[in-house]
Amino acid sequence: MAEYFDKIAHRYDEWYKTKVGAYVDRTEKKLVFSMIKTKHGDALDLGCGTGNYTLELYKRGFQVVGVDISRRMLKIAQKKLPNAKFIKANAYSLPFEDNTFDLVLSVTMLEFIHEPEKVLSEVYRVLKPRGEAVIGTMNGKSMWFIFKRMKTLFVETAYRYARFYTPKELENLMKNAGFKETKSRGIIYLPSFFPFVNISERLDEKFSDKLKNFGAFIVVRGVKGD
Repeated sequence: MAEYFDKIAHRYDEWYKTKVGAYVDRTEKKLVFSMIKTKHGDALDLGCGTGNYTLELYKRGFQVVGVDISRRMLKIAQKKLPNAKFIKANAYSLPFEDNTFDLVLSVTMLEFIHEPEKVLSEVYRVLKPRGEAVIGTMNGKSMWFIFKRMKTLFVETAYRYARFYTPKELENLMKNAGFKETKSRGIIYLPSFFPFVNISERLDEKFSDKLKNFGAFIVVRGVKGD
């Protein structure tokens, strides 16, 4: 996977400049940060890519470290945040001591992990007691999932290599890793080709909780025990 993400690193951020990309990014961030209860401290952006969420955490006052397996993605992230620390590392074996972080955030990384249990065990290890992990990923039951899977039949995209999860599956993975107070939410249940972005955004806000299980993007939060 590192080779694939190295290959697309130079164009990765271009999608966020499109109307749909900006809408998705804005809506996902609203959901992610509504789930985060930690307001300051040491944060790890795991699978940081080009630093989209690393930059947001930094703006919100966190002392943040970005970790990714793609060297070229990290170079782009470093340009956005020259003073932040970015590390090339494997999520299965994080180069940090136990009880290091107040928050671990990981967005759209778990889809590309073959053994998520091992990664979540590492996340649990590096968190401080009562620290929180917030994981965002695509939903295996969503309309977006169907669209993205169909697209990979004709065009090579990152989602060709992805494994998607349901909210319940994510919650169970977190619980099995030892996390307490697990909770999930979903949003964006309309497909990315839906033409009326403004209407879609209003519908997301109104029905996201009721239609969590069908949301294209889901977030689960867990807390490490004392």
